[in-house]
Amino acid sequence: MDVVEAMRSRKSIRAFKPDPVSKQVLEEILEAGCRAPSALNTQPWEFFVIGGDALKQVCEENVKHLKAGAPLELEVAESAFPRDSVYRKRQVELAKQLFRLMGIAREDEEKRTEWTQRGFRHFDAPAAIVIVQDGSLTGPGPLMDIGSLMQSICLAALEYGLGTCIARQGVYYPDVLRKVAGIPKSKKIVIAIAIGTPDWDFPANAVETDREPAEALTTWVGL
Repeated sequence: MDVVEAMRSRKSIRAFKPDPVSKQVLEEILEAGCRAPSALNTQPWEFFVIGGDALKQVCEENVKHLKAGAPLELEVAESAFPRDSVYRKRQVELAKQLFRLMGIAREDEEKRTEWTQRGFRHFDAPAAIVIVQDGSLTGPGPLMDIGSLMQSICLAALEYGLGTCIARQGVYYPDVLRKVAGIPKSKKIVIAIAIGTPDWDFPANAVETDREPAEALTTWVGL
């Protein structure tokens, strides 16, 4: 697939077919992803790839914790967007579109709860890539590199007919991941990427997000 076409067509997939993704394909995608830009070639990323019964256990325990009201925990900082900002507005507009596609009314608590649980179940994907960084690393630098890595993984997945969804819900209960996947305390859990074959019949996968044109965001100097 053409790189620019891949960048334009990539979208977050929120439902997958149950078909497993082979270890070989996942290895090839990660190998391609590892070519992502990295400041001073530090490559501050590591992977725990979870599937099968292990992923099922993670999903079940995540939902169990969620239903019990267990506090959410992130091991890296999460951005907060001012309520009256354009950033918050874009987030709300996406949520409205998703709920409209899914037929979820504002007052329908049952459907809203089920929707929330999907994220904690890694959107029912057959595999999840959990990205970690060493606990000795501090500051925003490693996260900037990992952002490039995530984009590269998502673009590489398209070459194999696969979809992805980058989501923090999958790592909100790090102790679950540590127990099931054996992630040591010396590593910070950063993010998860659900990966699999998209279920295009699932309404939310029809979502189309707008992007601000580069022209509106660019100041040209000397050109």
